[in-house]
Amino acid sequence: QVQLVESGGGLVQAGGSLRLSCAVFGRRTFSSYVMGWFRQAPGKEREFVAAIRWNGESTYYADSVKGRFTISKNNANNRVYLQMNSLKPEDTAVYLCAARVGGVLTKEKESYDNWGQGTQVTVSS
Repeated sequence: QVQLVESGGGLVQAGGSLRLSCAVFGRRTFSSYVMGWFRQAPGKEREFVAAIRWNGESTYYADSVKGRFTISKNNANNRVYLQMNSLKPEDTAVYLCAARVGGVLTKEKESYDNWGQGTQVTVSS
């Protein structure tokens, strides 16, 4: 089991940027993990945003954020980041960090075993 703690959310105007951070704890190495970012708006299903393999550089994005968001990781400090540019009001949601064991980059939330508490992102028009 790993623990995930998100930070970096806030209020931003449309067109602005934010960088979310996910601190990962609980193991000596996360090389077998896939890390993901999801989001959930009020009254809506939790939806996939992006994923990255801890061991390597492969990434996977939802079509709605491709070209605007970038997922990355820092193996030295055990953090995963989500750089969000050109934000839109429809990006408003609680953003959650997630982790799963195994190398498959998947958008299926049921495949992720560990979740953070989330950080609120609000984009004003």
